Amino acid sequence: MPIYRNFFCIVLAFASLLIASQSVIAAEKNILVFGDSLSAAYNIPTEKGWVALLEQQLQSENKNIRVVNASISGETSSGGLVRFQSQIDKAMPDIVILELGANDGLRGFNLDTTRNNLTEMIRISHDIGASVILAGIHMPPNYGRTYTQKFDQIFVDLAKLDKVSLIPFILEGVATVPELMQKDRLHPNEQGQEVILKTVNKYLMPILEQLTANTADPKIGGSQ
Repeated sequence: MPIYRNFFCIVLAFASLLIASQSVIAAEKNILVFGDSLSAAYNIPTEKGWVALLEQQLQSENKNIRVVNASISGETSSGGLVRFQSQIDKAMPDIVILELGANDGLRGFNLDTTRNNLTEMIRISHDIGASVILAGIHMPPNYGRTYTQKFDQIFVDLAKLDKVSLIPFILEGVATVPELMQKDRLHPNEQGQEVILKTVNKYLMPILEQLTANTADPKIGGSQ
């Protein structure tokens, strides 16, 4: 009898560890950041970019959240769409931070193409149940009022879709402060990256809190 009792205890302990391990794995959440140079730490150390700072912040808070940065400097919405599905399949994100469109605007691309590309990436994200945070960007005034207003409207309109949150201007508090920008006046420096992270966190943290609350308590249902 003692032998069987010991064996039973060992099996029970192993099962408990296995269940605990599975719970940790199930609780892990994934964030995919999909953008251009504004998210790719252009011309600065990668670890100083806002995406790396976000990952460091979450690790310091002991949150079981993985951050995948699939941003490429110079990326357009068309180029992004080509590789978006494969990145979604790899990361299987719960949240997608979509930061594209700036290079479309700066190059004067057709606005309908930009809108359609972003719409399709949002649809692909929603197909796997991911929430989307859309990072808006403004064009310089020298592009003309009509073009800049129509460009801004793309992000405003897409933010009306279900499960899409809009960061109105990802360079809020950065673009107009020379001390936070690089010499090209287009890309934030290391100090500017910290400000971007604060801006992103305003929109990301409420979604993360809701997401983790739903995981912790299955009785809490629904997504916003």
